[in-house]
Amino acid sequence: MSASFHNADKPTHRRVMLVGFMFCAVFVAISFLARPQPQTDYVLVKADKLVRTAGQPVKAN
Repeated sequence: MSASFHNADKPTHRRVMLVGFMFCAVFVAISFLARPQPQTDYVLVKADKLVRTAGQPVKAN
């Protein structure tokens, strides 16, 4: 009878799951760091405005 992955012991299964998770995490990290970063700071300006105006009544148009 040949050995199957389903018949493997628990430490082997955990090791395989850990290695798979590590490869996935490294791939996501590299993908995030390798993508081009936006040159605009629009989001930062908008967040700064929201923080400065927090708690103030909403202005009518």
